[in-house]
Amino acid sequence: MQRWITLPCLAAALALSGCASTRLVDSDVQAFSHWDAPHTTPDTYRFERLPSQQAQGDAQAAIEAQAAQALAKVGLHPAADGTAPSYRVQVHARTERQRTPGGYDPWWGWGGWGWGSGHGFYGGLSMRLAPPPTYRSEVSLVLRQASSGAVVYETHAVHEGVWSDDQAVLGALFEAALDGFPRPPAGLRRIHREIPR
Repeated sequence: MQRWITLPCLAAALALSGCASTRLVDSDVQAFSHWDAPHTTPDTYRFERLPSQQAQGDAQAAIEAQAAQALAKVGLHPAADGTAPSYRVQVHARTERQRTPGGYDPWWGWGGWGWGSGHGFYGGLSMRLAPPPTYRSEVSLVLRQASSGAVVYETHAVHEGVWSDDQAVLGALFEAALDGFPRPPAGLRRIHREIPR
């Protein structure tokens, strides 16, 4: 008797999972700059929240923590308590699960059984695996001069991938969104960032 199981998708996924210790987050980035003054280091900022963001509490704080790490890498730091910041910063982020392509569902079933010439009885179980779900993550960041309220920098980044650990992905997206700060190239760009697996 011979039994067989066909799991090509599962085998490939397991093989790939052990191949690397980092993941590549590729994002589409577009930024708009009206940065006239020289960028000095360190410049200071304070986060501002819309009423809807104030209601999110800890969730918004986690988003701002990811944005703060990216802002620090371009020389922007939170203003000390009791001091006036140079800029006011609004950040937004979200991750949405995309629909599985074609409504594809997993399926188990018998691959077939019977008598084969010269091989005796054969039988097997086959499995059709659904492709992994994809997630669309996006971030946006707006800097305003604290004194005038004028927008000096606006940037957006979007990524679609299979990872649902949105905090790590959002951190990479904020870094990508600030690529080239404060005077980024014009137009839509593809930015790559590596994050730990």
